[in-house]
Amino acid sequence: MSSLIPLKTSKREMALPSTSVPMSPFPLHLLPSSDPPYKLLQNHPSLSLLSKCRTVQTLKQVHSHIIKTGLHHTQFALSKLIEFCALSPFGDLPYALLLFESIDEPNQVIWNTMIRGFSLSSSPGLALEFYVKMIWSGIVPNSYTFPFVLKSCAKTASTQEGRQIHGQVLKLGLDSDAFVHTSLINMYAQNGELANARLVFDKSHLRDAVSYTALITGYVLIGYMENARKLFDEIPMRDVVSWNAMIAGYAQTGQREEALAFFEEMIRANVVPNESTLVSVLSACAQSGSLELGKWVRSWINEHGLGSNLHLANALIDMYSKCGYLDTAFDLFEGLQQRDVISWNVMIGGYTHRSYYKEALGLFRRMLRSNIEPSDVTFLSVLPACATLGALDLGKWIHAYIDKNFQNSTNVSLWTSLIDMYAKCGSIEAAQQVFNGMEHKNLASWNAMISGLAMHGVADKALELFSQMTGGGLKPDDITFVGVLSACTHAGLLGLGRQYFSSMVQDYAISPDLQHYGCMVNLLGRAGLFDEAEALIQNMEMKPDGAIWGSLLGACRVHKRVELGESVAQRLFELEPENPGPYVLLSNIYAGAGRWDDVARIRTLLNNKGMRKVPGCSSIEVDSVVHEFLVSDKVHPRCKEIYDMLNEVDTLLDKAGFVPDTSEVIRDMDEEWKEGALSHHSEKLAIAFGLISTKPGTTIRIVKNLRVCGNCHSATKLISKIFNREIIARDRNRFHHFKDGFCSCKDYW
Repeated sequence: MSSLIPLKTSKREMALPSTSVPMSPFPLHLLPSSDPPYKLLQNHPSLSLLSKCRTVQTLKQVHSHIIKTGLHHTQFALSKLIEFCALSPFGDLPYALLLFESIDEPNQVIWNTMIRGFSLSSSPGLALEFYVKMIWSGIVPNSYTFPFVLKSCAKTASTQEGRQIHGQVLKLGLDSDAFVHTSLINMYAQNGELANARLVFDKSHLRDAVSYTALITGYVLIGYMENARKLFDEIPMRDVVSWNAMIAGYAQTGQREEALAFFEEMIRANVVPNESTLVSVLSACAQSGSLELGKWVRSWINEHGLGSNLHLANALIDMYSKCGYLDTAFDLFEGLQQRDVISWNVMIGGYTHRSYYKEALGLFRRMLRSNIEPSDVTFLSVLPACATLGALDLGKWIHAYIDKNFQNSTNVSLWTSLIDMYAKCGSIEAAQQVFNGMEHKNLASWNAMISGLAMHGVADKALELFSQMTGGGLKPDDITFVGVLSACTHAGLLGLGRQYFSSMVQDYAISPDLQHYGCMVNLLGRAGLFDEAEALIQNMEMKPDGAIWGSLLGACRVHKRVELGESVAQRLFELEPENPGPYVLLSNIYAGAGRWDDVARIRTLLNNKGMRKVPGCSSIEVDSVVHEFLVSDKVHPRCKEIYDMLNEVDTLLDKAGFVPDTSEVIRDMDEEWKEGALSHHSEKLAIAFGLISTKPGTTIRIVKNLRVCGNCHSATKLISKIFNREIIARDRNRFHHFKDGFCSCKDYW
């Protein structure tokens, strides 16, 4: 065992109760020091007090009482104290360690208790250290020692140490013990050594449901569900744990239908499901949208009196929210008598999953007011909501919280979500700082940073980062190339776009998907190369979707290609008959060509179909509150001030020589009304609110659901100069940084 890590136990800053208290006249002379009569001690009043402990302070009081009665001289009493401290949910493992170190010669039971306590803790590696120290002290391990030592090897992926412990098991002849045998299989299986796990399994006659399940779990972990199923079919007597392993395995490997079918087979076999079964089944229902089965499970839970089980309640909330029944999920959430952090996480995650971002942030704030400490899972749901709504202030607060409480977190996804949040909230510099500060980066981290830079139109930095990534030996994936091609698209880098598209296919053997083709069609169309764009679409391996035809239609608007625009629009009408977007784009193409009768015809067609143009909506965060505005919105509490500022803005724009572009506004409006309609676009209202709500010189950040129109783009450039403000606007496609009368997109968007 020499290669195991030597034990290095430091004293904790925690004082044991004083031993100088006068002892009561307990008849210690009746207790031989080597073997105390347990029956005499088992029901001793001082030890029975342990079962009533709920805090460390109460534990210390009981310990003091034990010292007063003289029981601390018996290893039995000390073992009970250590057992409570090490294993009870109300105990304290560091206190158990101090008690342990106060014993001159701990017996085998006490050593085993400490090893078990550490194996169940957040520091299972300490169990291995204690095992080494136990051997050095001359205490021989037994069949109660090894299951918890091997569990720690599994938790810490200590395969080499596990092999050495296996040798010790064989030396002591304990491999015939059922619990040790199963623990060996489980240790090898959990560490991915299926060959060794199978060897232990095959060499033993102890093949019960537990050992079968341990090996099945190993196959499940690496996704070998066929092997797991073969083993399952061999089990002579299947218990609920065996069924659970298979159901959970199918659910975790994305085979949700198989998981649900297996559950139905389990019910037909008259095996009563337990909590673990139902949690796995509800998870599969959530992922597959199997609402009817989820409802059946809920009925079963209620019929069997398990409605108050918090784990099952949380799973039900998750199932209903992911199936789109947020009201039912919220009713369940509100009906909980007690909530843990998971309850909040699944409800917040449900809102985020269904794109109810404002509700997600509102519930998160309520969670904080309830004094519930958020976990990393909480932030993985909240940060995307911040990113979508542009809630930068809240995102910054979360970043500060993570720095303080999760500084040593190995959850790379948490830091990647911060990069994505900052980039989508318009602070690409902060995103870069988080990225640069990450000690360990995975492919998702690089992808988030490349996509963020592309979104902000910083193509040179995005492509430079791509070179750094590939130069460091990290292989890009399809998402990486979406970011790279987007960078080329936003900057109009046609030649580089062609090169990267070719490299993706030839150098990295990545088959282009719709997003890659969409970027290339956009690039070619914006460059006016319509023949090449159409040829690319015709040669695609899959059927083009609405986004690709939409890109081509947008290019037709830019280049005033009316006939081609009509043809492309017709394809979109057939592909997406309920989408008003193509009708609006075609109407704009007609307006640009002065074909007002066709504009009227398209608008009449829209009305007859009962379709309405998606209203422009812009949001702005001020003092951590997100405010939303629609076109000509007049419901905001500060409506009068906003429109007063809007009038002032228009007056200053007029003095600066700004002439509104009314070419795409309905023909039968007079010019004054056309200008008014443009002035009341949602982004103009959001900017006006920002001007009256923030200090001079403060950056204004807005988010719009649609592509910013040419008129507002020109006006915002001038507003940034007149008011000496940087205005960062995110529209449907990209970011625009307006400053000193210029935009970072260089009028290419």
